[in-house]
Amino acid sequence: MTNLPLDEPAGVLVKTTCVDFPGRVAGSFFLKGCNIRCPYCYNVGLVLEDSVYDSEPLSTVAELFAHLEKRQGILSGLVISGGEPLLNPYTPLIIKKARELGYKIKIDTNGTLPGKLKVLVDNPELRPDFIAMDIKTTPARYATLICGNKSPFFGKSDYFEKVLNESAKIIAEYPCDCREWRTVLVPGLVTKDDIKEMSKLLPKDASWQFAQFRNENCLDSSYNEISPYTDAEACELVDYAKQLIEGANLR
Repeated sequence: MTNLPLDEPAGVLVKTTCVDFPGRVAGSFFLKGCNIRCPYCYNVGLVLEDSVYDSEPLSTVAELFAHLEKRQGILSGLVISGGEPLLNPYTPLIIKKARELGYKIKIDTNGTLPGKLKVLVDNPELRPDFIAMDIKTTPARYATLICGNKSPFFGKSDYFEKVLNESAKIIAEYPCDCREWRTVLVPGLVTKDDIKEMSKLLPKDASWQFAQFRNENCLDSSYNEISPYTDAEACELVDYAKQLIEGANLR
């Protein structure tokens, strides 16, 4: 880990955010690399290793550290996202450095790597202060609709049901104000039936944050042609989720 180069492009740095880390003004670092292929993903350059990322320039870890040093006393948190940060070898290094500088750490994960998540949680030096887990659709549908047909897990619905449940249980052990679950309201992937199944992963005191789908720059270009739910439709879905998990909310 200590031999990792700090001067190579590693991720997208968002210098200041007031929405990504609940209760904190933070910076965010979106690392390259992911193990699933959500068709509606708009971080294509972070997900596909052979793509040319032209949305905005990638920052180095050295630039991230310089920013965190400069903003000490102004920012109080760092969000490590992706991609999937649990895959990235820079994640432990970033956590340790940010913590040395006095920052609280939030990890965003897709929930498919419970073993790697547990390694972080069980290590006092690496344990995140806040964890957010994405839930894309009904767990059984990940195997065909989320992971992509080139994945070794394509068609293996039992695998995703297992790992998503394991990750959710790890996160549920955190205090309720130090965790959340997130779902993008993608038509065709998130319906009332899906919400009912997804809710079974969550503790009853979960914070379940929903967001509207953006039909632009999607990994699967056909999703650019899908119209988002109307505001009324989105509210109806979230109201239904509230009947199952009181902490459901449209962010």
